[in-house]
Amino acid sequence: MALFGAIVLALSACSAPTPPSGAGAPATARDTAAQDTAAQDTAVLGLGSEPDSLNPVLGYAVDGGSLMFDGLVRRTPDLRLEPALAEALPEVKGEQVTFTLRQGVTFHDGRPLTGADVVYTYEQVLDSANNSPVRGDYAAIEKVESPGPRTVVFHLKHPYAPILQRATLGIVPDKSDLAGNPVGTGPYAFVSWTKGDKITLRANDRYWGRPPAIRNLVLAYTSDDNARATRMAAGEFTATELPPKAVARFREQPGMTVYEVDSADYRGVMFPLEQPVTGDPAIRRALSLAMDREAMVSAILAGAGAPAFGPIAPGTDWHNPAVTGSAAPDRGKAAATLDAAGWKAGADGIRAKDGTPARFTLMYPAGDSLRKELALAVASDAKQVGIDVRLAGLDWDAIDQRMSKDALIMGYGTPYDPDYTNYELFHSSFAGQGYLNPGRYRNAEADRLLEEGRGTTDPAARKKVYDRLQQRLHDDAVWLYLVFLKHTYVVRGDWTGLTPGVEAHEHATGGLLGTVVNWKAAA
Repeated sequence: MALFGAIVLALSACSAPTPPSGAGAPATARDTAAQDTAAQDTAVLGLGSEPDSLNPVLGYAVDGGSLMFDGLVRRTPDLRLEPALAEALPEVKGEQVTFTLRQGVTFHDGRPLTGADVVYTYEQVLDSANNSPVRGDYAAIEKVESPGPRTVVFHLKHPYAPILQRATLGIVPDKSDLAGNPVGTGPYAFVSWTKGDKITLRANDRYWGRPPAIRNLVLAYTSDDNARATRMAAGEFTATELPPKAVARFREQPGMTVYEVDSADYRGVMFPLEQPVTGDPAIRRALSLAMDREAMVSAILAGAGAPAFGPIAPGTDWHNPAVTGSAAPDRGKAAATLDAAGWKAGADGIRAKDGTPARFTLMYPAGDSLRKELALAVASDAKQVGIDVRLAGLDWDAIDQRMSKDALIMGYGTPYDPDYTNYELFHSSFAGQGYLNPGRYRNAEADRLLEEGRGTTDPAARKKVYDRLQQRLHDDAVWLYLVFLKHTYVVRGDWTGLTPGVEAHEHATGGLLGTVVNWKAAA
């Protein structure tokens, strides 16, 4: 009987709530009430990307997308910062920032939150022995200390404009071991993790804020977009994220709602700059001129996006409109650019220079249908100007080994602060460190601008710095920017509390699905 009960619980945890009315046999009033309760008690979110770790110290949901951890501050859907574990937003002046902690907060295991926990969390990130992938984001911090149980003082090496933005980092208990049992202060507590399948959470009864109405939450992982859409159609998920074209089948289905959410999330081609073909700026500039971004937005994104020409999204405060080009291709100018650089067309239509053909491999993750379609479009447009792009759909383990030699369809982007992602992607000190500056871009002016931008506190002065940085990256054609996305979701059932905002690239448990803590089954 115990085994039978376990099986029933496992099955219920991986099935979506009550199907829409009209499906199956008619329900009695008692059945309907029971189904409504079940729908509110359990939700299954279908996600495409499974985390490597559930430890904020190792980079898990550091921008506030976790449901298990709270930072000192958090973001509202309109991207304003508000207090979370901190009692109030502190004043930021010079090289010292002081937080006062909220009273009465406890971790999932009952331990009270103190300043020692905050100190421990940030010290673990800064400790080089832990090899935290987000350590560079906190390099401006000299030390963190707690002179009292509710007081935390950040001492900075220099004025650092985004310090409050970085305070969304989830706090873990002092001297904790999160390898097997993550413990935080968030609205949901960890239950189990079946690697490659799902993470199960339960509502935190000790939560300091408003407790979630959905008591049981399953994060189910399926990297293949088509498989995730099939599982959503089969009723396995309450909600899921899908590429724009994949949501079309759900738009007219009863009981389903499709959401399109604005984002600063872009897709583009990362070039390995130490290779003979992709290392030539003329090749990269010609490719940008040859791209039909209008067609990509229309045909691949089904209109749910916009052309991209740089790493900072149009419509955000930090965007430099001077780097925006034409969404329609200018292949005549692309050909002239290649001719001037010595890339001459051969009998087969493929250009060559000093015996080297204008040919390179473009990788994409095999299960990502959107990136595959973009890769196909890049190859087709490139061929129009005599550049031969060979495609390779691979898993991430294979991609990891080849980024120094082959180009890759990548995604990044954030609406939070221009220091985010850009510093690690383009500063020479990160060259070749995995997905941080994988193309090995090295430019002294870009380094100087990146350093000046994070140390400048006046918003107007910072804007000028990041305008110059965007122009530098554009002139060097470091990446081939293609499109900004709208994130598209499908949600089953009628819920209140879904509050879309402008989303970053990393949105798996953040973004619209991250608002699940506020969802309530509608009357």
